[in-house]
Amino acid sequence: MRGLKLAERFKSTQVHALSSSSSETNGGNSSKASVAATKPRSNNLNRNKTMLPSWSKTKSSTSNNNNAASAFANLVPLHLPSTDTIEPSIEPHLKPINLVETLSELYQRLECCSHSNKALVCVEQYSLLRGIGDQKVLRRCLRTACQNAEDLLSKVVLSAWLRFERRDDELVGVSSMDCGGYALECPKKNLEQGFSPCSVNDHCQCLQEANQEACTESACVSDEESDILFCVGSEEIGCVRCRIAALSDPFNAMLYGGFAESKMRKIDFSGNGICPKGMRAVEFYSRTKRLDLFCPMTVLELLSFANRFCCEEMKSSCDAHLASIVDNVEDALMLIEYGLEERATLVVGACLQVLLRELPNSLYNPKVAKLFCSYEAKERLANVGCASFLLYYFLSQVAMEESMVSKTTMMLLERMEECATERWQKALSFHQLGCVLLERKEYKDSQCCFEAAVEEGHVYSLAGVARTKHKQGQPYSAYKLISSLIFEYKPSGWMYQERALYNMGKEKCFDLDVATELDPSLSFPYKYRALAKVEEKQIKEGIIELDKFIGFKLYPDCLELRAWLYVALEDYDSAVRDIRAMLTIEPNYITSHGKIKGEYLLQLLNRGVQQKSQADCWMQLYQQWSCVDDIGSLAIIHQMLENEPGKSLLEFRQSLLLLRLNCQKAAMRSLRLARNHSSSMQERLIYEGWILYDTGNREEALARADRSIEIQRSFEAFFLKAYVLADTSLDPESSSYVIQLLKEALKCPSDGLRKGQALNNLGSIYVDCGKLELAKECYKNALAIRHTRAHQGLARVYHQKNQRKAAYDEMTKLIEKAESNASAYEKRSEYCDREMAKADLDVATQLDPLRTYPYRYRAAVMMDEQKETEAVEELTKAIKFKPDMQMLHLRAAFYESMGDLSSAVQDCQAALCLDPNHASTLDLYRRIQN
Repeated sequence: MRGLKLAERFKSTQVHALSSSSSETNGGNSSKASVAATKPRSNNLNRNKTMLPSWSKTKSSTSNNNNAASAFANLVPLHLPSTDTIEPSIEPHLKPINLVETLSELYQRLECCSHSNKALVCVEQYSLLRGIGDQKVLRRCLRTACQNAEDLLSKVVLSAWLRFERRDDELVGVSSMDCGGYALECPKKNLEQGFSPCSVNDHCQCLQEANQEACTESACVSDEESDILFCVGSEEIGCVRCRIAALSDPFNAMLYGGFAESKMRKIDFSGNGICPKGMRAVEFYSRTKRLDLFCPMTVLELLSFANRFCCEEMKSSCDAHLASIVDNVEDALMLIEYGLEERATLVVGACLQVLLRELPNSLYNPKVAKLFCSYEAKERLANVGCASFLLYYFLSQVAMEESMVSKTTMMLLERMEECATERWQKALSFHQLGCVLLERKEYKDSQCCFEAAVEEGHVYSLAGVARTKHKQGQPYSAYKLISSLIFEYKPSGWMYQERALYNMGKEKCFDLDVATELDPSLSFPYKYRALAKVEEKQIKEGIIELDKFIGFKLYPDCLELRAWLYVALEDYDSAVRDIRAMLTIEPNYITSHGKIKGEYLLQLLNRGVQQKSQADCWMQLYQQWSCVDDIGSLAIIHQMLENEPGKSLLEFRQSLLLLRLNCQKAAMRSLRLARNHSSSMQERLIYEGWILYDTGNREEALARADRSIEIQRSFEAFFLKAYVLADTSLDPESSSYVIQLLKEALKCPSDGLRKGQALNNLGSIYVDCGKLELAKECYKNALAIRHTRAHQGLARVYHQKNQRKAAYDEMTKLIEKAESNASAYEKRSEYCDREMAKADLDVATQLDPLRTYPYRYRAAVMMDEQKETEAVEELTKAIKFKPDMQMLHLRAAFYESMGDLSSAVQDCQAALCLDPNHASTLDLYRRIQN
């Protein structure tokens, strides 16, 4: 007997999990969740002969529609894209043919590599995982690399990279050179050579050290009598012979060796490149070893003097002193020239640190671009050990995010390729350069770069080769190339998607259908099928096709396309909703192949819809929130922010919705705006707390919440503290404290939307503590103020009471009310028999194919039925387009039970590459190895 069946164990695990963490959301039950952000695809909409105005001039039943039609008459040059003109972009990152195998090999190297190489291996890990888009995983890779960095340049680059990933440059009042309180990213610590062991959460002591240095700098100045004069021009500088001689071997030889100067009391030192003021500084330094009393120009003169006369100690002191005073871009641009000329590594490193921590803004400075972009500039940096693949990799990624077609981006990628030494570095450099050249329409050069990447082992670059051949009028050659790829390797969705571009008719549609089946996260097939319906005058069917994708993944270009289709139907309210949601995700979005700003399009569309007051917006927000219409809620909040720009409370609500919709980058941007626009310190501390929590700084988030409560008791401060404390395994004492915090939150003023969430969270804690009646009361109260998601918590209560039918019925109510209900189908499957559960989970997969629980459940059922091969295949199917840690762990366990230990080890290693601290996977991995 196998004991409790796998499928039942899955149900049990799901039922007993916290409602705030038990579901992976497109929706979800928690108002805060760190979810993977997805970078918006670039807009590739081109022109077509079908003009929008021809649709908008059909019957209009209201004056508003007539106004809108008139407004759109101004858009005559704009056209809806056709199926012949749209195409997907080539993804500008490494995309291994077999990601699991590649991650497994990487994990093996991480386990056994030397400490000096670990930082670079972590950067390789970062580059491989960029395609997954999980910001937490990527941030952990960079942090681990930063922890293991030994050389000055790597520390400077990696700490600046971490800062850029958090977009700290967008925080008002925060200097780029602020320490931030953590040793790992302290600008001062970065300039210390060698490995400095510290954990992610180690606090920096730089402020205390600075105070101690200030106290020790009051050392006594030596009063030794001068016994030699150095004449510089008409001035004589008295010096102590032994002190000057101690500066370097050449001075010692001159003053005590067989040279004539050894017997002189007066030495003419004119013509040696130092002024009288500088020589007095040399004399003072020779006695005191201090530089803090001199201006930077004098120290620069001393640096040059030290280089000329081999005064190594003086050079190091000057180098360190100048490095310590660089704190803005202007100083950095001036001092780096001196540093490069005098080969002062610390000065150059300090200047680079300022410039890198000011990214992306500093890249728009022509002097900064000149410093990095040319081959000669790179060679100058290399002469002082400050040019590396890592430096140019970071610069290139920043430049690509800013503009894929700029000359700066192209030149930085060229420098990156010149610095590449390992195969993966060369493959990445050539592939990204190929992507940029493709966007710049330089097809022949782009093809050469993609081919070079293929030679370095990056098979995905063949898609770039095919695309450039197609652009150069060789569609059949492109078709054959991708067909051979499909024949040679295990097929992936992107292969069929790419071949569809070079196919026609039914074969094209077949390839796109297969692409969707293999990888439903690809947006292009949905867009193509939608436009194909439109060209057949089936606009509503085209919208339905786009709905399928937008229902689980928000891309701005898909929202824009759906908006245009709504315009064609003269449904301007829906069009405005989609454009507002689009601008929330990407505020600077440019529509219709770069021809019109999204904001301007919104202004035009607004002429066709009824304008709402702020009070009307609040009422509609409650309605949208209660029916779990997250996109509609986003649109309403966007309009409310249009009415009240800079309203921090609304920007915070916006961030909560974006997190629920898996748009983490946009969510963090909204959270930063809320922090910047906060009207009081008490409010600012709350938003800073959420930012710190979402970036992994749990203790600092709690400290912010405590400080906010000290200033003023508020709902959001208590809620923040309770949420952060609850995000761990709670013991009875901790649970009681969280309950008390949520009760305190509910006593404070707030609106029903937030109080509903607090009641929902409170009910969840009560269920965990076994206080079912109190939990039921909380969920009922939440439902009374239209917090629809409380149905899920109430179902959990009924299940705990062994009332499965009541639990099932409660989830059915949620399904009926919610616009986004994939998670509701998933949860309802826990409260019914196996066949009904399977049906619900099939619906959940159809609505949101990126949810992993249905695949895991179905695979567990197959294992219970002794269908081992089918069970593994069910997981493999999903892992191909979503390499999820839990699915890899489960497949490893299946392989172990089947006796395929090598495959089990490979899956464990790949899973640990995603989460090295996952306890269950670590246990399984050690057990298999033993």
